[in-house]
Amino acid sequence: MPLTPFHPVIADWFRSRFGAPTEVQAKSWPVIVSGSPVLIAAPTGSGKTLAAFLACLDTLFKQALGGELTDRTQVLYVSPLKALGNDIQKNLQEPLAEIADAALAAGLLMPELRVSVRTGDTPAWDRLQMLRRPPHILITTPESLYLLLTAQKSRQILRDVRTVIVDEIHAVAPNKRGAHLALSLARLDAVATVKPVRIGLSATQRPIEAVASFLAGDGPSPAIVDVGHRRRMDLAVDVPKDELGAVATNAIWSDLYDRVAELVRAHRSTLVFVNTRRLVERVAHHLEHMILVLIGERLQEELLEVLRQRQLDEAFDWIFVCLVRDLLYRFPGRRRFVHDIQVLEVASSRLCADRIVIARVV
Repeated sequence: MPLTPFHPVIADWFRSRFGAPTEVQAKSWPVIVSGSPVLIAAPTGSGKTLAAFLACLDTLFKQALGGELTDRTQVLYVSPLKALGNDIQKNLQEPLAEIADAALAAGLLMPELRVSVRTGDTPAWDRLQMLRRPPHILITTPESLYLLLTAQKSRQILRDVRTVIVDEIHAVAPNKRGAHLALSLARLDAVATVKPVRIGLSATQRPIEAVASFLAGDGPSPAIVDVGHRRRMDLAVDVPKDELGAVATNAIWSDLYDRVAELVRAHRSTLVFVNTRRLVERVAHHLEHMILVLIGERLQEELLEVLRQRQLDEAFDWIFVCLVRDLLYRFPGRRRFVHDIQVLEVASSRLCADRIVIARVV
């Protein structure tokens, strides 16, 4: 069984959250648990990032239960995309909190597993805190890794790194950033007390043998877990009810908007392609009200649940401001003066933004 090597708390959490492992997870975990380097090629959304992280979380979890977990960085995640690194941090916080709750429910006490991001945008205070108390998992970029290895104090926190996860490896392998990263990984091997195990992740990498050679450096060739890079497609052609002519009528456009709105409601993410800028603005204008009304209703439910969890007074009226598009949602209430503003992190939200401003009005 793929989950057999993991601690029962980790395995039970995974089953309750995801059910069964995906193909890439089932094939990757035996290699990762064995301590061998591995290159994972799988489609976006197949769970390859969790495949890399879960084995690391399991190791940290077992150390925490055994009282062996100290303030040292053991997992290094490197991504060429700064935004992806921030997203990974947020996506790790929720599983870590759920695993901690599951451990507590099982009567197991454990210290907190900490995750930090180190990029060029990291405030000086946060950088200082990392030096004083290194996180267990550090997320960074190739350029920031180089800087960490250059400075003496920051170089010390990398001495205990045991696993290096290189995400989107195809984006750096064929260019100068890749050469720069290869040098930094070699320096990391020299700095670390034990040579870290390398795990490469990508959805598209061809030729895969060349990417595997890049990941290996001067070390042993990694195992290759390739489950393909094409996802199953559900292709359909929808046509309006009315007969098509040289110029689309308002009735045809109305049917089109209704159909697109229906698809948006049924899916988590939707891309709408049109062939002119003018048509982009026209379609966006007509869909805006249809979609945002639905988003506002769902956002209201999610944020009110956050308010209940934080025991905030629901007797007041609240307004919700989505930072992504600076749109104002008011549920319920009348237009009055803003009295108190709080910023709540809604890590589970995928509707509008990860950060929502909630302002109480009086």
